[in-house]
Amino acid sequence: MVTVTITKNASKQYIGIQSHGHAGFAQKGQDIVCAAVSVLVINTLNSIEVLTKDKDLMKITVNEEEGLIDCRFSSAVSKETILLLDAMVLGLEQIQEQYSKKYLKLIRKEQEV
Repeated sequence: MVTVTITKNASKQYIGIQSHGHAGFAQKGQDIVCAAVSVLVINTLNSIEVLTKDKDLMKITVNEEEGLIDCRFSSAVSKETILLLDAMVLGLEQIQEQYSKKYLKLIRKEQEV
């Protein structure tokens, strides 16, 4: 199962996102759920880097074997980044709804900063 954790602070500002694991919907190379989640997360982070001024606020850690993508924001992000992250969450919610929580678990956390 892929677990995506969206972390916001008490003010509801994004402070991090983490995608971890493999969906297990199908064999490696054939897993459309894992591919869809990866595309959404990676494209969102790439879009933030290229299309916003928040690139320097991001610290990204990747471990392909573990299926880990972890992004932490050092301070409040722009409204453009918020829109991109909200769109990513919408897509993840739709994948979870269509393919079930057996393959994708979306977690929302609130963390004090």
